[in-house]
Amino acid sequence: MHTMTKDRLLWADDEIDLLKPHILFLEEKGYEVVTTTNGQDALDLCREEAFDLVFLDENMPGLSGIETLNLIKELLPSLPVVMITKSEEEDIMNQAIGSKIADYLIKPVNPMQMLLTIKKNIHKDEIIHETTATSFQQNFMKISQQINESSSSENWKDVYRKLVYWELELEETKTGMEEMLRQQKIEANNLFGRFIRKHYLDWIDHPESRPLMSPDLFKANVFPLLDAGETVFFILIDNFRFDQWQVIRRLLGDRFNIDESMYYSILPTATQYSRNAIFSGLMPLQIQQLFPDLWVDEDEEEGKNLNESPLIQTQLNRFRKKYEFSYTKINNNQIGERFLGNIKSLMSTPLNVVVFNFIDMLSHARTESKMIRELANTEAAYRSLTESWYKHSAISGLFDFLTDQPVKIILTTDHGTIRVDNAIKVIGDKNTNTNLRYKVGKNLNYDPKKVFELKNPDRHELPSPNVSSTYIFASDNDYFAYPNNYNYYVSYYKDTFQHGGISLEEMLIPFITLEPKKK
Repeated sequence: MHTMTKDRLLWADDEIDLLKPHILFLEEKGYEVVTTTNGQDALDLCREEAFDLVFLDENMPGLSGIETLNLIKELLPSLPVVMITKSEEEDIMNQAIGSKIADYLIKPVNPMQMLLTIKKNIHKDEIIHETTATSFQQNFMKISQQINESSSSENWKDVYRKLVYWELELEETKTGMEEMLRQQKIEANNLFGRFIRKHYLDWIDHPESRPLMSPDLFKANVFPLLDAGETVFFILIDNFRFDQWQVIRRLLGDRFNIDESMYYSILPTATQYSRNAIFSGLMPLQIQQLFPDLWVDEDEEEGKNLNESPLIQTQLNRFRKKYEFSYTKINNNQIGERFLGNIKSLMSTPLNVVVFNFIDMLSHARTESKMIRELANTEAAYRSLTESWYKHSAISGLFDFLTDQPVKIILTTDHGTIRVDNAIKVIGDKNTNTNLRYKVGKNLNYDPKKVFELKNPDRHELPSPNVSSTYIFASDNDYFAYPNNYNYYVSYYKDTFQHGGISLEEMLIPFITLEPKKK
């Protein structure tokens, strides 16, 4: 565990002579221990020499332990200082903790206690690093086997949960195994793509036996809560993946009871289709047929998700639910602030739907978001951006308010997003849509081995802009590029986050129910 240079400890105690056995014990464990009998000398030694940890007696003549602690912290804010005291007075504990001590030991101290404190403060990272690496190696084969044997929608949820768990663990400890996991994720997405091709159409044809999907959310999860008399906040964050949820979960866990699950987005995993399916409780073709004025075709200029509130109303009407609801879309912080100012008045409304356009709010301008590309060029950076957005946007104020309210909260999304790095060629006419993970058009030209194609969209509940429209979906880390201007296109979009196609990240998305913990 230890490197060749010994870790150096400074121990200040006016009765240091009585502690000889402890010092010998630590020296046998490979530490160099420098001793002194008062606070002033401890401070001078800290100025002149480098130490890895300081043990500080609280009750010394001259400078007290607390005074010495504060002076050392001013000088070396990151040096761990462990306070040792005879006293069990709470006030001294509070002062020491307030001054950011690393640990607090009460005399008589036991050598093993001291060793534990040293390991916790000096060696914690390397111990965690080694343990995580070993644990991942042990799990790697199990996960590989599970990926190869996954044959049900629940199996795939479990695989994806594990991959996300390890991605976050390895990111924190930098074990050098990230590449192994990345390859494992690529393999998983490849087999998941095959699984979806095999089962997806069957799911669309047999809603009664499929896993929970976009059109089922309200019927299965929202209406039962309303019928039980709950006040419900249905919060939808655009482009919100399961790994991003894990980052936010850490910020909510101490205030809410959390029930965490996932559901499957319909294809295309794009706002116009998946979000409208959630709010209407219908597949896209049904929306187009029943409510033509609320469906916007691919080739129309109009915004694709302007009719969410009327679509919610159609679903309430269809299920004969008489509940009032509010609908707020938050695209920028100004709207967010206004919403928070008005939030108390929503507590008498049974259903409150709040949509956060996370990506819009990050990129500010509707450009192809160069800023996000710069800031979020890796998965870890994308997660960290999510956390920072959460802390500084209205959603954090919303959760702060809801902490004290008798409400049920559903937190979810309409689709996830995947980082793409492999371009595949497709040729289409000028009416073909611009999305990089799915295309819909007539006379599309592509390699059928590389895509999932739907030649009869209406059989699968998707609208056809033309009589002979075909939908094609990219899977793995692929994205579609046109042959003209190919090289520019390929380099422009490589390593960007896209959605619309088939992947664990886009289709297997968080569906979280939260309830404030009773105070």
